Amino acid sequence: MGIDTAAAPPAAGADLVSGRIISADDHMDMDGMPPEVFVERVDPAIRDRVPVVRETDDGLWWHVGGKPFRPSGRKLSAPSGMVPVGHRPGIPAQRLEDMDVDTVYAQVIYGPLRGFTVVPDLDVRTACYRAYNDWMREFCAVAPDRLVGLAVVPAHDIAAATEELRRVAALGLRGALINPFETELPVFDEAWEPFWAAADSAGIPVHLHIGAGTHSIADRHRSWRRAAFAAILPLQLDEFLAGLLFCGVFERHPQLRVVLGESGLGWVPYVLERVDHEWHKYASSCDDHRLSRPPSLDFRDHVYVTYEEDGVGVAQLDRIGDGNVMWASDYPHGDSTWPNSRQAIADSGLGGIDEASRRRIVHDNAAALYRIS
Repeated sequence: MGIDTAAAPPAAGADLVSGRIISADDHMDMDGMPPEVFVERVDPAIRDRVPVVRETDDGLWWHVGGKPFRPSGRKLSAPSGMVPVGHRPGIPAQRLEDMDVDTVYAQVIYGPLRGFTVVPDLDVRTACYRAYNDWMREFCAVAPDRLVGLAVVPAHDIAAATEELRRVAALGLRGALINPFETELPVFDEAWEPFWAAADSAGIPVHLHIGAGTHSIADRHRSWRRAAFAAILPLQLDEFLAGLLFCGVFERHPQLRVVLGESGLGWVPYVLERVDHEWHKYASSCDDHRLSRPPSLDFRDHVYVTYEEDGVGVAQLDRIGDGNVMWASDYPHGDSTWPNSRQAIADSGLGGIDEASRRRIVHDNAAALYRIS
């Protein structure tokens, strides 16, 4: 399944938002990945324990341990307005065609957001991360200035995460994604210090993406709960932001950069105001780590947030900083702005701000962070 890119309409709003645009948060989900990603790249001794695609009465499904867990080549539950489906996102030439339809020059590609937690054996799971990252490197090599794939590192093992971070940096991947909801210890715990030191030394930005964190509303297919769950997901990154700002990781690692994927913007000014307020109240009484300056200043120098459509947040750019914000299309998800991203950018309020700020948000910040020429 897919789309006829030759017949697709031109992206709307092109006259409102000119120049190259970079989407800083798009996706590579398992339903779009080639079926042979893992079996071709792991030790033959564990091939029977990695995810593999098999034919079923309901079409192609990913299996692990003989049990199906996700369709291959289609979404489990396709919302209205679904963008290209099938394996198009996992085929470089076809993904580039879809980017051209949307007039997006480059994409930053987040891998499966839950990692490979479906694999029960932790050593095999770690091997799956390595296999995915090797494949993503090959995928991006087709158009290295347009396809910026993030490595996905194992969150279940700090030592393994640190080792894989160093390995993918040496391979040339320009960012790493870690699932903060998978970790036994939160990413701001002192046990994660070797990981952050490695990211600082390698000069590779670390990404945390929405995906979990709620305790009352659970995602459910074909239910109002899905909409409610999706509506408040961005706010679940608040603990990680506050923890990283207060724990001192940015003072210890001045070159470290962290990206909050699909965080949105509207809640960020409130949290920045709160962390500064509480820093003034409690900093002098901290015995473990005492920040030397307001946390919002570390946010300004070290943290990026991405968004798709957020009129409330765009109206507060002066309280966030246009140097900390990156626009994204969220391709190929159901709420993506594809194929009318330029119109969406204009409609979100960016059409009304000064050209220099708009260029930073839709191009310059991502180009600098990911070394896109």
